[in-house]
Amino acid sequence: MIRFLAIQHTFAEFFGALEPQFEARGIGFSYLRPVTGQDVAATAGQFDCLWLLGGAYPATDREHCPWVDDELRLVNAFVRSKRPVVGLGFGAHVVALAHGGTPRDGPAHDAYWTEAHATAAGRNDPLARAVDGRRVLVMANGSVALPDAVAPILVDDAGRWLAIRPAPLAYGTVFRPELKPGMIEDMVMEEGRPVPENIGALLDEARTRWEEMQETTARVVAALVEALDLMRERRKHPVFGLRPVKDAE
Repeated sequence: MIRFLAIQHTFAEFFGALEPQFEARGIGFSYLRPVTGQDVAATAGQFDCLWLLGGAYPATDREHCPWVDDELRLVNAFVRSKRPVVGLGFGAHVVALAHGGTPRDGPAHDAYWTEAHATAAGRNDPLARAVDGRRVLVMANGSVALPDAVAPILVDDAGRWLAIRPAPLAYGTVFRPELKPGMIEDMVMEEGRPVPENIGALLDEARTRWEEMQETTARVVAALVEALDLMRERRKHPVFGLRPVKDAE
């Protein structure tokens, strides 16, 4: 069975609108939650794809995100195992860092609606083609400056990067195809979570554009399935159980 591993950084941010897309394709998934104190430790050979989900703080904030170095090691393990990696929001920043990006503290909240524009680097990319010209919601914290070797495949109205493909089996998108209006509401309700001042306006537009957002999500998943060969089950490493050894009589 094809099985994805998702790293969940906040209570409100999970696979969301992506879940029915995966379930319709018979794809299973497991969550690893550093937000609840779980260690970011997994074996790449047990999963077919790694997903790094959104977060509430910049990757530079090691007080609230002490697991970043562990995630970078996990990304590298999946890359070495030739298994796909996809980052969304905070997760996109981790993907960018793993491929030579430079982290920045600000802006504290990078949250806005914009039109996505395919770049020359994304002209033939399935994801860039699928999202080009569509209105998308960006939600991230802090930023990552890309190295010269990584060209964005999608940019926003101001020319800032929205999506990268730094390796054949890796994507990062600061726009958020998994978000549902209810998830944004949960962010507001999440105890102690900082939210952008314009969260109400972002939520209102999400409610208005919900049908359009679902279409974008479907396009994103179809594009990633094509680009990353997500419907191909990778070879899983066997898991051996340990049998107790009886003392010699």
